[in-house]
Amino acid sequence: MRVAILGLGEAGQRYATDLVAANWQVSGFDPAPIPTPAGVRRADSAAAAAAGADLVVGLTGATFAVTAAADAAPALAPGSCYADFNSAAAVDKRAVAEALAGTQALVADVAVLAPVPRAGAATPLLVSGPGAAAVAGALRPLGAPVQVLAEPVGAAAGRKLLRSVFMKGLAAVVIEAVTAGEAAGCVDWVRDQIAAELGPALTDRLITGTRAHAGRRVHEVEASRDYLAELGTPAPITDATVTWLRRLAGGNA
Repeated sequence: MRVAILGLGEAGQRYATDLVAANWQVSGFDPAPIPTPAGVRRADSAAAAAAGADLVVGLTGATFAVTAAADAAPALAPGSCYADFNSAAAVDKRAVAEALAGTQALVADVAVLAPVPRAGAATPLLVSGPGAAAVAGALRPLGAPVQVLAEPVGAAAGRKLLRSVFMKGLAAVVIEAVTAGEAAGCVDWVRDQIAAELGPALTDRLITGTRAHAGRRVHEVEASRDYLAELGTPAPITDATVTWLRRLAGGNA
């Protein structure tokens, strides 16, 4: 398999490393001066990375998802698959598909259902759109549980936003409790109580991952809140989660 990873942040680095280990030919692009994983051919543009790839994985973050797709579009081979792995609203996923409408590539809307650092290329995925079967065919042999929805681009994103209401809300509650535990001088006890219910690995990820990625996650939770508004369901907990994430991001989100 020839794969291009657009975005070499935390998730992109882990996917690239695992795919190199699986003997895939991996190219990558990221405009930021971040390290290139061993075995990855670093390209100087999204198009250069995508040229000749069977699968292009978009992991740029929702803000740059459409731009990355548009930049890669001229280089996409007929029959290749462009898979947008970003946590984004359904409307953003459809905008990615529109940016690729002039190509002969398949488009997949991919929802990542667990922290990528935990399982790498074996992370559970939910996929919709014309390229869903291609994503499943590529990643299932690497151990990834991939659920394919026979629905258009945007469907997987909508399901992910519903999951984000739970997971990001849970993270906000954990952060709130731990912060109070620090003030009360019993943070270890509070963490132990949470870990006894959720497990130490998830507890650590909720705390460290939320603090590290608050700026990015606030946009995901805002998209979740917009989706709940579209559905006509109440969202007071999601509103509070947005407030917490903005505070953790220093008000810069």
